[in-house]
Amino acid sequence: MPEQLFYELDIDKRNRIIDAGLREFAEQSYNEASTNRIVKAAGIGKGSLFKYFKNKEDFYFYVLDSLIADLVEDVKDDISSLKGDIFDIIIGYAEIEFNWHMNNPDKYKLMKRAFIEDNSVMFQKTMDRYREAGNLMYYNLLKDADTVRLKPANDKLINVLKWIIEGYNNDFNKKIDAFADIDDMKKMYIKELKEYMEIIKKGIYK
Repeated sequence: MPEQLFYELDIDKRNRIIDAGLREFAEQSYNEASTNRIVKAAGIGKGSLFKYFKNKEDFYFYVLDSLIADLVEDVKDDISSLKGDIFDIIIGYAEIEFNWHMNNPDKYKLMKRAFIEDNSVMFQKTMDRYREAGNLMYYNLLKDADTVRLKPANDKLINVLKWIIEGYNNDFNKKIDAFADIDDMKKMYIKELKEYMEIIKKGIYK
């Protein structure tokens, strides 16, 4: 987390530093990202960044925290309007999140880098940091879904859905670079997600 000195900066300067970090981490992996490029883009002195943050990792997670907070704030009204059963809400949320990504390309690039599984130490730290919040968001998203048509043991069903979606996302993320256009990627993601949801709804027996 930032030192108090960071919060004493004027808002424009704070935003310049965050935006410079966002662009650098979006374009480069964590290990390849350069704090020298960040301070140059932000227009601050070389040593200034580490007066505000303990180290590069501290700054990275602050930028990622800020990005996720922006996502949550930007989509909360759309999410609150989602209606229907669990499957409708999952598809609706996927469309909302993809629309946000399309409107925020640098933020999307950073999220893609941060959450694509790559067996690195930083990926594991990222998952450890956000796993609990991600699970809470997921359960909050589905808690008001229409469950009249569901069989008993709804909590177990929600867990199964979560595991399937996590697996699908991990698999889909590995194919992201094959898409030149994010709109095409959104269409394919939603199409395949709907197919998986249909399989779950109808069962796996003939």
